[in-house]
Amino acid sequence: MARTKKNKLEIDYSYDFELIGLRTSAKGYRLAWELNGAMGWRLTRQDDLAVQTKSGDHHRFGHYAYDSGVGAFRLFRNKPTEGDTAKAVLVPEFAHYDYILYCQTNDKPQDNRLQEVLRNIPSIELAAFIPLDALKTKDVFIF
Repeated sequence: MARTKKNKLEIDYSYDFELIGLRTSAKGYRLAWELNGAMGWRLTRQDDLAVQTKSGDHHRFGHYAYDSGVGAFRLFRNKPTEGDTAKAVLVPEFAHYDYILYCQTNDKPQDNRLQEVLRNIPSIELAAFIPLDALKTKDVFIF
């Protein structure tokens, strides 16, 4: 009997975005409003991001988005929406963050300005870049 050789398809994605973890007690709409005012964005509420875990559970995470033409910005709640009773988080390696800010831009001065502006928003207690190498779940952020 002849053996058939199995090939495994491996896809190597390009991660051309940055993630910033935000620690705040503000609600999502309030944080989006503050970011809009500080950065001149127009983050608007989107349908919740639906994520399926390896165990088959489905969770929904609040989501705001803005595409400026120069870059794309998304604000995600790191914990599931209020109706979801599970203890899941969007980025399990950084569960201590309340929100995750997704930034996809080639403009490095924009990134430096963003970091400076985030430090000056009173409701944000902590803002820090998340190293993508440390994430097992970064595929969730491929749109």
